[in-house]
Amino acid sequence: MKEVTIYTDGACSGNPGPWGWAAVLIYGQHVKELSGGSEYTTNQRMELTAAIEGLKALKEPCKVKLYSDSAYMVNGFQQKWYTKWEQNGWKNSSGQPVANKELWQALLELTRKHEVSFYKVKGHADNKWNNRCDQLAVAAIPK
Repeated sequence: MKEVTIYTDGACSGNPGPWGWAAVLIYGQHVKELSGGSEYTTNQRMELTAAIEGLKALKEPCKVKLYSDSAYMVNGFQQKWYTKWEQNGWKNSSGQPVANKELWQALLELTRKHEVSFYKVKGHADNKWNNRCDQLAVAAIPK
């Protein structure tokens, strides 16, 4: 199974507001950059979208180390929030519908295709690839 590293990020101009997302995929010496944006959305949606698009770009099942500065997304997987959500019919602990349900479900489906480990990185720090994702995401924000 190929081992791939993916860095993801979302960037904003208001929340909600126009947003961009980016993913950088690294396999050996190969680097692939992806990005996109939306005119009116939220930070959380763009963070999840970046991870979804990064994983969707893989052509075969891979072992993936996914790095993000989104505590929301990383904690959701590291702490397995989704197991309770699935058991509760996609309701949160307050009995309300899970925010961004369709994105969580899409991401969860991809994590079942690939062997994905999630890692939290500090945003806007000294991480070369997280910083590159931020640059790409900012550039993808619709003007």
